[in-house]
Amino acid sequence: MAGLDSEVAAAGSQNRSRPRAVLPALCVTQITSWGIVFYAFPVLLPRLTADTGWSTGTASAAFSAALLLSALAGIPVGRILDRRGPRAVMTTGSLLAVVAVLTVAAAPNLLVYFAGWLLAGAAMSATFYQPAFAAVTRWWGPDRIRALTLVTLAGGLASTVFAPLTALLAEHLSWRATYAVLALILAAITIPAHAVALRAPWPPAPAAEVRQLPTGKGSIARSRPFVLLAAAFTLSGFAVYAVVIGIVPLMLERGAGPTAAAWALGLGGAGQTLGRTLYAALARRTGATSRTVLLIAAGGATTAALGLVPGPTALLVVLSVAAGMVRGNITLLQATAVTDRWGTADYGRLSALLAAPVTIAAALAPWVGTSLAGLLGGYAPLFAVLSCLSAASLVLAFAAGRTRRVVAAQGV
Repeated sequence: MAGLDSEVAAAGSQNRSRPRAVLPALCVTQITSWGIVFYAFPVLLPRLTADTGWSTGTASAAFSAALLLSALAGIPVGRILDRRGPRAVMTTGSLLAVVAVLTVAAAPNLLVYFAGWLLAGAAMSATFYQPAFAAVTRWWGPDRIRALTLVTLAGGLASTVFAPLTALLAEHLSWRATYAVLALILAAITIPAHAVALRAPWPPAPAAEVRQLPTGKGSIARSRPFVLLAAAFTLSGFAVYAVVIGIVPLMLERGAGPTAAAWALGLGGAGQTLGRTLYAALARRTGATSRTVLLIAAGGATTAALGLVPGPTALLVVLSVAAGMVRGNITLLQATAVTDRWGTADYGRLSALLAAPVTIAAALAPWVGTSLAGLLGGYAPLFAVLSCLSAASLVLAFAAGRTRRVVAAQGV
Protein backbone atom coordinates (compact mmCIF):
# COMPACT_ATOMS: atom_id res chain seq x y z
CA MET A 1 0.00 0.00 0.00
CA ALA A 2 2.98 2.29 0.48
CA GLY A 3 3.67 1.86 -3.24
CA LEU A 4 0.08 2.79 -3.99
CA ASP A 5 0.35 5.97 -1.91
CA SER A 6 3.54 6.95 -3.73
CA GLU A 7 1.93 6.36 -7.13
CA VAL A 8 -1.12 8.33 -6.16
CA ALA A 9 0.97 11.18 -4.80
CA ALA A 10 2.87 11.37 -8.05
CA ALA A 11 -0.24 11.17 -10.15
CA GLY A 12 -2.25 13.67 -8.17
CA SER A 13 0.34 16.27 -7.31
CA GLN A 14 0.48 18.05 -10.67
CA ASN A 15 -3.14 18.93 -11.45
CA ARG A 16 -4.76 19.22 -8.06
CA SER A 17 -6.65 22.43 -7.31
CA ARG A 18 -6.03 23.86 -3.84
CA PRO A 19 -8.35 26.84 -3.32
CA ARG A 20 -6.80 29.13 -0.76
CA ALA A 21 -10.06 30.10 0.96
CA VAL A 22 -10.97 26.53 1.91
CA LEU A 23 -8.59 25.95 4.82
CA PRO A 24 -9.27 29.22 6.66
CA ALA A 25 -13.01 28.78 6.18
CA LEU A 26 -13.05 25.17 7.41
CA CYS A 27 -10.90 26.08 10.41
CA VAL A 28 -13.37 28.76 11.49
CA THR A 29 -16.49 26.71 10.79
CA GLN A 30 -15.19 23.63 12.61
CA ILE A 31 -14.50 25.70 15.72
CA THR A 32 -17.96 27.24 15.55
CA SER A 33 -19.97 24.14 14.60
CA TRP A 34 -18.38 21.84 17.17
CA GLY A 35 -18.34 24.53 19.83
CA ILE A 36 -22.04 25.34 19.56
CA VAL A 37 -23.73 22.13 18.42
CA PHE A 38 -21.60 19.75 20.53
CA TYR A 39 -19.61 21.37 23.34
CA ALA A 40 -22.27 23.77 24.59
CA PHE A 41 -24.45 20.81 25.61
CA PRO A 42 -22.42 19.44 28.56
CA VAL A 43 -22.01 22.98 29.90
CA LEU A 44 -25.74 23.77 29.72
CA LEU A 45 -27.01 20.32 30.73
CA PRO A 46 -27.14 20.94 34.52
CA ARG A 47 -29.06 24.21 34.00
CA LEU A 48 -31.34 22.60 31.40
CA THR A 49 -32.37 19.75 33.69
CA ALA A 50 -32.80 22.05 36.69
CA ASP A 51 -35.10 24.34 34.71
CA THR A 52 -37.19 21.72 32.88
CA GLY A 53 -37.29 18.95 35.47
CA TRP A 54 -36.22 16.44 32.82
CA SER A 55 -33.79 13.81 34.06
CA THR A 56 -30.15 13.97 33.04
CA GLY A 57 -30.49 10.58 31.36
CA THR A 58 -33.50 11.68 29.30
CA ALA A 59 -31.92 14.98 28.26
CA SER A 60 -28.69 13.18 27.32
CA ALA A 61 -30.63 10.54 25.36
CA ALA A 62 -31.76 13.23 22.90
CA PHE A 63 -28.16 14.31 22.39
CA SER A 64 -27.19 10.68 21.89
CA ALA A 65 -29.98 10.28 19.33
CA ALA A 66 -28.53 13.21 17.40
CA LEU A 67 -25.12 11.58 17.24
CA LEU A 68 -26.70 8.26 16.23
CA LEU A 69 -28.55 9.88 13.37
CA SER A 70 -25.39 11.68 12.27
CA ALA A 71 -23.64 8.30 12.01
CA LEU A 72 -26.36 6.83 9.80
CA ALA A 73 -26.72 9.94 7.66
CA GLY A 74 -22.95 10.18 7.24
CA ILE A 75 -22.84 7.22 4.83
CA PRO A 76 -25.08 8.72 2.09
CA VAL A 77 -23.48 12.12 2.78
CA GLY A 78 -20.08 10.51 2.10
CA ARG A 79 -21.27 9.21 -1.27
CA ILE A 80 -22.54 12.68 -2.23
CA LEU A 81 -19.22 14.23 -1.18
CA ASP A 82 -17.26 11.79 -3.37
CA ARG A 83 -19.33 12.78 -6.40
CA ARG A 84 -20.18 16.45 -5.94
CA GLY A 85 -17.94 17.98 -3.30
CA PRO A 86 -18.64 19.75 -0.01
CA ARG A 87 -20.24 23.12 -0.84
CA ALA A 88 -23.94 22.20 -1.03
CA VAL A 89 -23.60 19.58 1.71
CA MET A 90 -21.92 21.83 4.27
CA THR A 91 -23.99 24.93 3.50
CA THR A 92 -27.22 22.98 3.89
CA GLY A 93 -25.86 21.43 7.06
CA SER A 94 -25.15 24.87 8.51
CA LEU A 95 -28.72 25.99 7.82
CA LEU A 96 -30.07 22.85 9.50
CA ALA A 97 -27.79 23.37 12.50
CA VAL A 98 -29.11 26.87 13.12
CA VAL A 99 -32.73 25.71 12.94
CA ALA A 100 -31.89 22.76 15.22
CA VAL A 101 -30.28 24.88 17.94
CA LEU A 102 -33.19 27.33 17.88
CA THR A 103 -35.64 24.41 18.12
CA VAL A 104 -33.84 23.02 21.17
CA ALA A 105 -33.79 26.48 22.74
CA ALA A 106 -37.53 26.96 22.29
CA ALA A 107 -38.63 23.38 23.03
CA PRO A 108 -41.73 23.46 25.26
CA ASN A 109 -41.71 19.69 25.81
CA LEU A 110 -39.62 16.59 25.31
CA LEU A 111 -41.12 15.79 21.91
CA VAL A 112 -39.95 19.09 20.40
CA TYR A 113 -36.66 18.84 22.29
CA PHE A 114 -35.95 15.42 20.75
CA ALA A 115 -37.01 16.67 17.31
CA GLY A 116 -34.55 19.55 17.60
CA TRP A 117 -31.69 17.22 18.45
CA LEU A 118 -32.56 14.82 15.62
CA LEU A 119 -32.37 17.76 13.24
CA ALA A 120 -29.03 18.62 14.82
CA GLY A 121 -27.87 15.08 14.06
CA ALA A 122 -28.56 15.56 10.37
CA ALA A 123 -26.65 18.83 10.53
CA MET A 124 -23.68 17.17 12.26
CA SER A 125 -23.29 14.64 9.45
CA ALA A 126 -22.99 17.51 6.97
CA THR A 127 -20.84 19.98 8.94
CA PHE A 128 -18.54 18.16 11.36
CA TYR A 129 -15.16 16.58 10.64
CA GLN A 130 -16.15 13.93 8.09
CA PRO A 131 -17.22 16.28 5.26
CA ALA A 132 -14.35 18.64 6.09
CA PHE A 133 -11.90 15.73 5.94
CA ALA A 134 -13.31 14.58 2.61
CA ALA A 135 -12.87 18.08 1.18
CA VAL A 136 -9.29 18.43 2.40
CA THR A 137 -8.30 14.90 1.38
CA ARG A 138 -9.48 15.39 -2.21
CA TRP A 139 -8.23 18.97 -2.68
CA TRP A 140 -4.86 18.52 -0.96
CA GLY A 141 -3.99 14.97 -2.04
CA PRO A 142 -0.47 13.95 -0.93
CA ASP A 143 -0.22 17.02 1.33
CA ARG A 144 -3.38 16.03 3.18
CA ILE A 145 -1.76 15.41 6.58
CA ARG A 146 -0.59 19.01 6.82
CA ALA A 147 -4.01 20.33 5.76
CA LEU A 148 -5.93 17.91 7.99
CA THR A 149 -3.72 18.92 10.90
CA LEU A 150 -4.54 22.58 10.37
CA VAL A 151 -8.29 21.89 10.28
CA THR A 152 -8.18 19.73 13.40
CA LEU A 153 -5.88 22.17 15.19
CA ALA A 154 -8.61 24.74 14.77
CA GLY A 155 -11.36 22.26 15.63
CA GLY A 156 -9.55 21.44 18.85
CA LEU A 157 -10.15 25.00 19.97
CA ALA A 158 -13.92 24.55 19.81
CA SER A 159 -14.28 23.63 23.48
CA THR A 160 -11.57 26.10 24.48
CA VAL A 161 -13.55 28.95 22.90
CA PHE A 162 -17.15 27.89 23.38
CA ALA A 163 -17.23 26.03 26.72
CA PRO A 164 -16.14 29.13 28.69
CA LEU A 165 -18.20 31.42 26.43
CA THR A 166 -21.28 29.26 26.99
CA ALA A 167 -20.68 29.25 30.75
CA LEU A 168 -20.28 33.04 30.72
CA LEU A 169 -23.51 33.56 28.78
CA ALA A 170 -25.36 31.14 31.05
CA GLU A 171 -24.33 33.17 34.11
CA HIS A 172 -26.35 36.11 32.75
CA LEU A 173 -29.00 34.40 30.58
CA SER A 174 -31.23 31.35 30.80
CA TRP A 175 -30.07 28.21 29.06
CA ARG A 176 -32.69 28.87 26.36
CA ALA A 177 -31.49 32.41 25.72
CA THR A 178 -27.89 31.17 25.72
CA TYR A 179 -28.68 28.65 22.98
CA ALA A 180 -30.51 31.36 21.00
CA VAL A 181 -27.45 33.65 21.11
CA LEU A 182 -25.21 30.77 20.09
CA ALA A 183 -27.54 29.99 17.15
CA LEU A 184 -27.13 33.55 15.87
CA ILE A 185 -23.34 33.20 16.07
CA LEU A 186 -23.57 29.88 14.23
CA ALA A 187 -25.64 31.41 11.44
CA ALA A 188 -23.44 34.47 11.04
CA ILE A 189 -20.22 32.46 10.71
CA THR A 190 -20.86 29.08 9.14
CA ILE A 191 -23.53 29.67 6.49
CA PRO A 192 -21.68 32.35 4.48
CA ALA A 193 -18.29 30.67 5.01
CA HIS A 194 -19.45 27.36 3.54
CA ALA A 195 -21.45 28.97 0.74
CA VAL A 196 -18.65 31.26 -0.42
CA ALA A 197 -15.36 29.52 0.37
CA LEU A 198 -16.23 26.05 -0.99
CA ARG A 199 -17.10 27.14 -4.54
CA ALA A 200 -13.91 25.82 -6.16
CA PRO A 201 -14.23 23.01 -8.78
CA TRP A 202 -14.32 19.53 -7.25
CA PRO A 203 -11.36 17.53 -8.64
CA PRO A 204 -11.84 13.87 -9.59
CA ALA A 205 -10.12 11.12 -7.65
CA PRO A 206 -6.61 10.33 -9.01
CA ALA A 207 -6.94 7.93 -11.94
CA ALA A 208 -4.10 5.68 -10.73
CA GLU A 209 -5.86 5.15 -7.44
CA VAL A 210 -9.26 4.45 -8.97
CA ARG A 211 -7.65 1.69 -11.04
CA GLN A 212 -6.33 0.11 -7.84
CA LEU A 213 -9.75 -0.18 -6.19
CA PRO A 214 -11.02 -3.76 -5.83
CA THR A 215 -13.58 -4.86 -8.39
CA GLY A 216 -16.30 -5.17 -5.76
CA LYS A 217 -16.64 -1.74 -4.19
CA GLY A 218 -17.69 -3.23 -0.87
CA SER A 219 -14.75 -5.64 -0.60
CA ILE A 220 -12.53 -3.32 1.46
CA ALA A 221 -15.36 -2.51 3.86
CA ARG A 222 -16.09 -6.25 4.29
CA SER A 223 -12.46 -7.26 4.81
CA ARG A 224 -11.31 -8.52 8.19
CA PRO A 225 -8.70 -5.76 8.69
CA PHE A 226 -11.34 -3.08 8.03
CA VAL A 227 -13.86 -4.69 10.39
CA LEU A 228 -11.30 -5.17 13.18
CA LEU A 229 -10.07 -1.60 12.79
CA ALA A 230 -13.64 -0.31 12.91
CA ALA A 231 -14.25 -2.33 16.09
CA ALA A 232 -11.08 -0.92 17.69
CA PHE A 233 -12.03 2.65 16.81
CA THR A 234 -15.58 2.02 18.06
CA LEU A 235 -14.55 0.94 21.56
CA SER A 236 -11.93 3.66 21.76
CA GLY A 237 -14.40 6.25 20.47
CA PHE A 238 -16.97 5.29 23.09
CA ALA A 239 -14.40 5.76 25.83
CA VAL A 240 -13.15 9.07 24.41
CA TYR A 241 -16.60 10.63 24.07
CA ALA A 242 -17.77 9.36 27.45
CA VAL A 243 -14.74 11.07 28.99
CA VAL A 244 -15.56 14.35 27.19
CA ILE A 245 -19.14 14.30 28.49
CA GLY A 246 -18.08 13.04 31.92
CA ILE A 247 -15.26 15.47 32.68
CA VAL A 248 -17.56 18.26 33.93
CA PRO A 249 -19.57 16.07 36.38
CA LEU A 250 -16.34 14.35 37.47
CA MET A 251 -14.84 17.72 38.34
CA LEU A 252 -18.02 18.70 40.20
CA GLU A 253 -17.85 15.47 42.19
CA ARG A 254 -14.26 16.32 43.12
CA GLY A 255 -15.31 19.70 44.55
CA ALA A 256 -14.69 22.03 41.61
CA GLY A 257 -17.19 24.79 40.81
CA PRO A 258 -19.19 24.90 37.55
CA THR A 259 -16.91 27.52 35.99
CA ALA A 260 -13.73 25.61 36.91
CA ALA A 261 -15.27 22.42 35.51
CA ALA A 262 -16.12 24.23 32.26
CA TRP A 263 -12.54 25.49 32.06
CA ALA A 264 -11.26 21.93 32.53
CA LEU A 265 -13.33 20.88 29.52
CA GLY A 266 -12.17 23.93 27.57
CA LEU A 267 -8.49 23.44 28.35
CA GLY A 268 -8.87 19.82 27.29
CA GLY A 269 -9.70 21.29 23.89
CA ALA A 270 -6.47 23.29 24.03
CA GLY A 271 -4.72 19.99 24.71
CA GLN A 272 -6.27 18.61 21.53
CA THR A 273 -4.73 21.46 19.59
CA LEU A 274 -1.32 20.93 21.19
CA GLY A 275 -1.45 17.19 20.55
CA ARG A 276 -2.31 17.62 16.89
CA THR A 277 0.84 19.66 16.29
CA LEU A 278 2.77 16.48 17.11
CA TYR A 279 0.89 14.12 14.81
CA ALA A 280 2.87 14.75 11.62
CA ALA A 281 6.13 13.91 13.41
CA LEU A 282 4.53 10.81 14.90
CA ALA A 283 3.27 9.75 11.45
CA ARG A 284 6.78 10.05 9.99
CA ARG A 285 8.27 7.82 12.68
CA THR A 286 5.62 5.12 13.06
CA GLY A 287 3.59 2.78 10.90
CA ALA A 288 -0.18 2.81 10.81
CA THR A 289 -0.61 -0.07 13.26
CA SER A 290 2.01 0.97 15.82
CA ARG A 291 0.67 4.53 15.78
CA THR A 292 -2.87 3.26 16.36
CA VAL A 293 -1.83 1.01 19.24
CA LEU A 294 0.28 3.73 20.87
CA LEU A 295 -2.43 6.37 20.82
CA ILE A 296 -5.20 4.05 22.04
CA ALA A 297 -2.95 2.94 24.92
CA ALA A 298 -2.23 6.57 25.84
CA GLY A 299 -5.96 7.31 25.82
CA GLY A 300 -6.64 4.46 28.22
CA ALA A 301 -3.86 5.62 30.54
CA THR A 302 -5.15 9.19 30.80
CA THR A 303 -8.71 7.96 31.36
CA ALA A 304 -7.54 5.69 34.18
CA ALA A 305 -5.57 8.53 35.75
CA LEU A 306 -8.60 10.83 35.74
CA GLY A 307 -10.61 8.14 37.49
CA LEU A 308 -7.95 7.41 40.12
CA VAL A 309 -6.58 10.85 41.04
CA PRO A 310 -8.83 12.59 43.62
CA GLY A 311 -7.35 16.08 43.22
CA PRO A 312 -6.41 18.84 43.59
CA THR A 313 -8.38 20.62 40.88
CA ALA A 314 -5.22 21.91 39.16
CA LEU A 315 -3.90 18.36 38.73
CA LEU A 316 -7.21 17.20 37.30
CA VAL A 317 -7.07 20.07 34.81
CA VAL A 318 -3.56 18.96 33.78
CA LEU A 319 -4.85 15.42 33.26
CA SER A 320 -7.75 16.81 31.22
CA VAL A 321 -5.24 18.61 29.01
CA ALA A 322 -3.22 15.39 28.61
CA ALA A 323 -6.38 13.48 27.68
CA GLY A 324 -7.15 16.20 25.18
CA MET A 325 -3.69 15.82 23.60
CA VAL A 326 -4.36 12.13 23.02
CA ARG A 327 -7.88 12.83 21.79
CA GLY A 328 -6.55 15.32 19.26
CA ASN A 329 -4.13 12.77 17.85
CA ILE A 330 -6.83 10.11 17.68
CA THR A 331 -8.96 12.44 15.55
CA LEU A 332 -6.14 12.67 13.00
CA LEU A 333 -5.48 8.95 13.33
CA GLN A 334 -9.06 8.21 12.28
CA ALA A 335 -8.99 10.88 9.55
CA THR A 336 -5.97 9.22 7.90
CA ALA A 337 -6.83 5.57 8.65
CA VAL A 338 -8.39 4.92 5.22
CA THR A 339 -5.71 6.72 3.21
CA ASP A 340 -2.86 5.12 5.18
CA ARG A 341 -4.16 1.65 4.37
CA TRP A 342 -6.32 1.80 1.25
CA GLY A 343 -5.66 5.12 -0.54
CA THR A 344 -7.87 8.16 -1.14
CA ALA A 345 -10.21 7.02 -3.93
CA ASP A 346 -13.70 6.42 -2.53
CA TYR A 347 -12.51 8.17 0.64
CA GLY A 348 -15.87 9.74 1.46
CA ARG A 349 -17.71 6.43 1.45
CA LEU A 350 -15.04 4.32 3.14
CA SER A 351 -14.28 6.90 5.83
CA ALA A 352 -18.01 7.28 6.50
CA LEU A 353 -18.34 3.50 6.88
CA LEU A 354 -15.36 3.46 9.25
CA ALA A 355 -16.69 6.44 11.19
CA ALA A 356 -20.30 5.26 11.41
CA PRO A 357 -19.88 2.74 14.27
CA VAL A 358 -17.53 5.17 16.03
CA THR A 359 -20.18 7.87 15.83
CA ILE A 360 -22.84 5.42 17.03
CA ALA A 361 -20.62 4.66 20.02
CA ALA A 362 -20.19 8.38 20.57
CA ALA A 363 -23.97 8.74 20.33
CA LEU A 364 -24.50 6.18 23.06
CA ALA A 365 -21.69 7.51 25.24
CA PRO A 366 -23.54 10.44 26.89
CA TRP A 367 -26.61 8.39 27.77
CA VAL A 368 -24.80 5.14 28.64
CA GLY A 369 -22.05 7.02 30.46
CA THR A 370 -24.43 8.97 32.70
CA SER A 371 -26.51 5.84 33.32
CA LEU A 372 -23.43 3.77 34.22
CA ALA A 373 -22.17 6.53 36.50
CA GLY A 374 -25.46 6.31 38.39
CA LEU A 375 -25.27 2.53 38.65
CA LEU A 376 -21.59 2.55 39.66
CA GLY A 377 -21.99 5.31 42.22
CA GLY A 378 -20.09 8.11 40.49
CA TYR A 379 -17.88 9.15 37.61
CA ALA A 380 -14.60 7.87 39.06
CA PRO A 381 -15.62 4.19 38.71
CA LEU A 382 -17.07 5.00 35.28
CA PHE A 383 -13.65 6.24 34.15
CA ALA A 384 -12.12 2.96 35.39
CA VAL A 385 -14.55 1.00 33.20
CA LEU A 386 -13.75 3.25 30.24
CA SER A 387 -10.03 2.57 30.61
CA CYS A 388 -10.77 -1.18 30.40
CA LEU A 389 -12.65 -0.58 27.13
CA SER A 390 -9.58 1.21 25.81
CA ALA A 391 -7.49 -1.85 26.65
CA ALA A 392 -9.88 -4.06 24.66
CA SER A 393 -9.69 -1.69 21.68
CA LEU A 394 -5.91 -1.89 21.86
CA VAL A 395 -6.05 -5.66 21.32
CA LEU A 396 -8.39 -5.22 18.34
CA ALA A 397 -6.14 -2.59 16.75
CA PHE A 398 -3.13 -4.88 17.01
CA ALA A 399 -5.13 -7.76 15.51
CA ALA A 400 -6.28 -5.53 12.62
CA GLY A 401 -2.70 -4.63 11.75
CA ARG A 402 -1.47 -8.19 11.98
CA THR A 403 -4.34 -9.47 9.81
CA ARG A 404 -3.67 -6.81 7.20
CA ARG A 405 0.01 -7.78 7.00
CA VAL A 406 -0.93 -11.44 6.53
CA VAL A 407 -3.40 -10.53 3.77
CA ALA A 408 -0.77 -8.35 2.04
CA ALA A 409 1.82 -11.13 2.26
CA GLN A 410 -0.60 -13.54 0.62
CA GLY A 411 -1.21 -11.06 -2.19
CA VAL A 412 -4.97 -10.92 -1.58
